[in-house]
Order: sequence, then C-alpha cells, then structure tokens
Amino acid sequence: MLQGTGSDVGKTVLVAGLCRIAANRGLKVSPFKPQNMSNNAAVSDDGGEIGRAQWLQTMAARVPSSVHMNPVLLKPQSDTGSQIVVQGQVYGQARGRDYQALKPKLLGAVMESFEVVCADADLVVVEGAGSPAEINLRAGDIANMGFATRAGVPVVLVGDIDRGGVIASLVGTKAILPDEDLAMVSGYLINKFRGDVSLFDDGIRAIGQHTGWPCFGVVPWLKDARRLPAEDSVVLERLAAGKAGALRVAVPVLPRIANFDDLDPLRQEGDIDLVFVRPGERFPADAGLVVLPGSKSTIADLKDFRAQGWDRDLAAHHRRGGRVIGICGGYQMLGRTVRDPLGIEGSDREIEGLGLLDVETEMAPEKTVRNSRAHSPVYDVPLEGYEIHLGVTAGPDCARPSVVIDGRPDGATSPDGRVFGTYLHGLLSSDPFRGRLLAELGIEGGGFDYRKSVDEALDGVAAELEAVLDPAWLEGLMERD
Repeated sequence: MLQGTGSDVGKTVLVAGLCRIAANRGLKVSPFKPQNMSNNAAVSDDGGEIGRAQWLQTMAARVPSSVHMNPVLLKPQSDTGSQIVVQGQVYGQARGRDYQALKPKLLGAVMESFEVVCADADLVVVEGAGSPAEINLRAGDIANMGFATRAGVPVVLVGDIDRGGVIASLVGTKAILPDEDLAMVSGYLINKFRGDVSLFDDGIRAIGQHTGWPCFGVVPWLKDARRLPAEDSVVLERLAAGKAGALRVAVPVLPRIANFDDLDPLRQEGDIDLVFVRPGERFPADAGLVVLPGSKSTIADLKDFRAQGWDRDLAAHHRRGGRVIGICGGYQMLGRTVRDPLGIEGSDREIEGLGLLDVETEMAPEKTVRNSRAHSPVYDVPLEGYEIHLGVTAGPDCARPSVVIDGRPDGATSPDGRVFGTYLHGLLSSDPFRGRLLAELGIEGGGFDYRKSVDEALDGVAAELEAVLDPAWLEGLMERD
C-alpha cells in the first residue's frame, strides 16, 4: 500500500506504474483504493461509479474495472458535504462531521471489496488517501492505516520532494504515528526529484537515522506522466496556459468541476492553447472555443459562474462567432432553466440558464450511470464514452441531437450549429470526432491515437520506475506466492 505524507504526492501514477510493471511481467494485478474523494468518476465495467484514477490504474493493469476497486467514493457537492457512493451505487449524502461517524459502518464494505479483489489477483497495489499523519482522523479511518492494520497490508510512504520539507514530512510521520501503525511501514519512496539524485544521499542517510526506514527509490519527475489524465482538481491550479497555438480553447474552472479529464485530448493536441480560466480571471477574447465541463452541482456552479462575470464573457464570445460545447453539467447550464424541485443537489430549487440552447433541465432522483457507444450525426463518426448524471433535459434544440447514444438521441444543438451540449463524457477522446471539430475551427487535429497515447505513457512510466526503484524491493514485490 502506498500512502503519502500529504495529498497529491503522486501516489496515483506510482500505483499505475507498479500495476503496469506487474502486468508486463505476466502477473494478474489489480489496483485498490478503499476511499477516494473526487468528482472525476468513471463507470466501471460492472456498471457502477469509481474514481477515474482507479479506472486508469485498471488500464495500467490490463484488467476489467470493478466497483470493488474503489468501494467508497466521495463526490464533494459543497464546501462541507459530499455524495457518498458505496460499491458503485449512491449510498447517501453527508457533511464532513457526519461522515466521520459513518466511516466505521463503511469499513465492512471496504473489507468485503478488498477480499473480492484479492481473490482474483496475484498482486494488489493499494493507494491511500491524504496522509496517515492526520491523526485527528485516525479513529474509524478506512483510507490509510485503519485499512492497512485491518487488512495486514505493508505500507510504503511516499514523500514529495518537489514541495520541499520532504525530510521533515517523513520524520514527522514517524514521530506522530502510534506503534500499531508504525509496525505497518516497511519503507519509503521519494517522488518528483529534479536533478542529480546523488545530491540527496545525505538526505536519505538523515531519514534513515531518524526513522530506521529503508529508501526503496528516488523517483524523478516522470516525463511520461504528463500524458496521463490528471485525477484531482487541485492539479488545475498548477496548469499553466498551454503552448502558443492557432486555436485557443477556454475552460472555466468551476468550484465543483467534474470529469475535467474530458479536456485531456485537447491538451495533448499540438496546435491548441488550452486555457483553464480561474476565479478572478476573464475569458480570453481571442478564444475560438469555450468548453463548459461537468459539474457535481449544476445550480451552485452556475451561480458561481455568474458571480465571476463569466456569463457576460461567454455571451461576448458567442456574439463574436465563437463556438461553445457543454458536457453534462455544462450542457445543463447552457439551457434556459435548471430546476431542482426536490433539492437533490442543494437548497436552490431553480436558476436561469445561460440561454445559448433552447432546452430546460429538471433534476430527478434517478441517476444515469453507464458506459455507452455512440455516433456523431453531424460528423458521421463513431464515439464511445460514459454517462454519469442526474436530470432530464428537453426542448426544441433537442430536435438536433449532438450525438446518438446506443440508438437514442442525446444532447442539443443551436440552430446555427455553433453551440452544442451532450451528456456523453469522453467524446473528445474520439480521434475522428476531434479531428473534424478542430478542422471546422481552422486547424489540423485528431492526427494521433489518444487512447494509444495513454497506453504508451503507462509503459513509459513503468520503464522509468523500473530504472530507479530498488531492484531487491521490486523483485520481492513481484514474486508470486
């Protein structure tokens, strides 16, 4: 089990890399994350919701994805509360303090799922969440040491040297953990190192002197990791505007942004400047395309969208002849009205939409969760992706569906064709679709195989890790029982 000394230390990529190493060696390997907090969700092969990170890790492991690989998924809906998904299905909603009391009840589902995953694997690589040093959350913990001690899984700590203070973070973790948890720690990894690794030899000695733990490797910045979709929205805070390109694409960073990896294929296109517009910033006036991404709470995010003045920016973009795409929650925002009569997503019951599509949305308790094959009637190309949404959208512009999913029309298109929305996540991963769309915007695109690119990046990460990890530790990890 990899546990970080903090959030976003790179555990997700390391787990994916280890899974690919094992798969390349002929082992049947599975990822597992007891508890994940993310609005980036995927639909597993057995039909439920899991974190996108675990879906990527199953791709690395070359195994079908299952709800049991991420038995507890928290999807934040507000600053204090989240939707709780257990073994792929919505379990309920809870505020932070209430969830702490609920965790012991969820441990049974976590252990049940872990047993299911273990029964069908030679090796299971587990990813923790946050930090085990958050001892204020230790009681009832199911994400880190609470799980590790219950399951008897050895722990490798991961420290992020790029943040600074990595020695203190590891030594401090040693100082603060109770004996029961310390007994699970077998060693540590240093991640995101830049430069000459030998310059950190004294650091490794210092950590060893204070902790007694061995170092299993100093991992550099993995160049191929840049080609993998990011899991956590915290990453968006670090993403700079892209390369100077012929087409600028603007994406508003909503407070409850969901499934933003829909944009990753555009990020990898060679002639696109993908600009993530953060609060306090304006939409670039020269953007040719604006993409409204998914949202875990459409009405709340639409209120924030207006508070930023982005509604005026979007209207000006549209008047200048710019194109607009809305995906899932972004599609709902583009309509005339969004209603939530049952208060499913929050206390606000209705909001005026952005009015670029003549449709209306009403939230309903039934949640659509499915993988889908689709077709673009405009470009006559195949698509595949997934749907995760609440709500039903209808109106005159739905007479011009943007896609056809499993034989049924979905989405809507404005009369002039410059605005469209859909519930289908993943449509930009289709190389022919992306190529035709970008051609209409004046550039060549879609000339690379996005899915193949991700798979090759996973092989690259695995190769980089094999070159720097302690050989004895890695060989011991890969031994068959």
